[in-house]
This record gives sequence, C-alpha cells and structure tokens, in this order.
Amino acid sequence: MSITQRLAGGLVAALALLGGWGPSFAGAPSAGSVPVEAVMDYLHSVLEANRTFYTVHVVERMQRRGVIESSEKWRELSALPLPAQFFQEASSLATLTGSAVRYRLISLNPINKQSGPHSDFERKALEAVMAHPEQPYKGQVTEGGVRYFQALYADLAVSPVCVSCHNADPRSPKRDYKLRDVLGAVLISIPMPE
Repeated sequence: MSITQRLAGGLVAALALLGGWGPSFAGAPSAGSVPVEAVMDYLHSVLEANRTFYTVHVVERMQRRGVIESSEKWRELSALPLPAQFFQEASSLATLTGSAVRYRLISLNPINKQSGPHSDFERKALEAVMAHPEQPYKGQVTEGGVRYFQALYADLAVSPVCVSCHNADPRSPKRDYKLRDVLGAVLISIPMPE
C-alpha cells in the first residue's frame, strides 16, 4: 500500500467517524449533540494535518533528496501527486465511504480554473479568508434544494515546494507567493439535518 493510499485511508476513516455528527458519533454514547461548527473545525484539523504532512514530509523531502519529483502528470510519469492533487484524490476516496461530507480547494487565483469560486457565497468567503486568514468563514447555503453548512479555512503555503510550484506554473494568475501566504481556502460542506 502506497503512502498516498495510507494517508488517504486515515482521512477516510476520520470522515466516516465524523460523518455521523448529531446526537452521537457513529452510534456511540454521547453527552449531547456536537455542534456542526465544531465538527467542521475537527474535519479541517484532520485535513490540514494530512495535507501538511504529505507536503512537508513526503513531497518536499523526496524532492530535496532527489528521490522522486511531484508532477501534475503523476500517473503517467510515476511521480508523486502534487499536494493539491493528493487532496483531491483523498476527497474522491472519501466519497466512496458514502459520507455526505465534501471538501475541495478553492482560490481567487486558481491555477486550475475549476478551483475558482462557484457561488457568491464562495467568493465572499474567499475574500474574507484572504483578509483574515486566522478566521474561518462559515454559513448555510442551499444547493439543488438541499441545505448545507459550509466553512472555508485559509490554505497556506506551508513549504517552499508550494511557493515554487504556484509561482512557476504558467497558468498561475499570481506569481509572487511567499512562504505562509494564503493560496486560497479549504471548503468543507456538510448537508444540514432535516
């Protein structure tokens, strides 16, 4: 089993556990319900930890040692997935658990145009997170007749690998990132209970 599969597997397990927010976690005894905002914060902490670990201790370390590069074309080149691709692949695997939790990376300056904001809520939330990265932006939205609780958390350049990749990509609309700059945000969506 590859490290990518192991890290993604741990994330899927955490999502499956937290996917049962409400009166209890996965049917376990509870002293009460867990507020959706707390669940979002828990999910984000797991997502951020996995992504940071992968970026710093896998991609950066392997590239620095000349062992293997990361590439957008990782499948064809037998390379490591870029950290954003790792995140997307883990998200896709999480949907296989049947969890209704969704997450993705979005940005006002996306390299991949599909990663731009898809709604007024997302644009407003990105602007707020860019201005105040220490504060997540949270709220309720309705999509396709379903109510969701959404939260955006600042996505920071945690490694020189992030900075060099974003600054060097010819599709990048911004090429002056520095370490710890806000690249965009992690968007997490959970359907609201009926």
